[in-house]
Amino acid sequence: MQLQELTQRMHEFVESRGWYRPGSPRPQTPRNLAASLAIEAAEVLELYQWGETQPEPGALADELADVTLYLLQLASISGVDLETAVLAKLDRNYGRSW
Repeated sequence: MQLQELTQRMHEFVESRGWYRPGSPRPQTPRNLAASLAIEAAEVLELYQWGETQPEPGALADELADVTLYLLQLASISGVDLETAVLAKLDRNYGRSW
């Protein structure tokens, strides 16, 4: 599945919950989505918080999916072509010294 199709399916889900409607209790603003993305990323870290053991694969997959969904939504409503942005960043990173 392509990023564009994943993004469309994410928008369909959000719309089905009414979260794009004015007055929604979960307004889908860039600020709120950025906060949600950070929270979900912290939940990935939480799976590793108290040890070096691998988390249960289903739990990790769920949290990574949440991060991905918020990332796709934030990029989309902010007008960022994520595929282009990732490729451009990779190109820049090749030129960096670490």
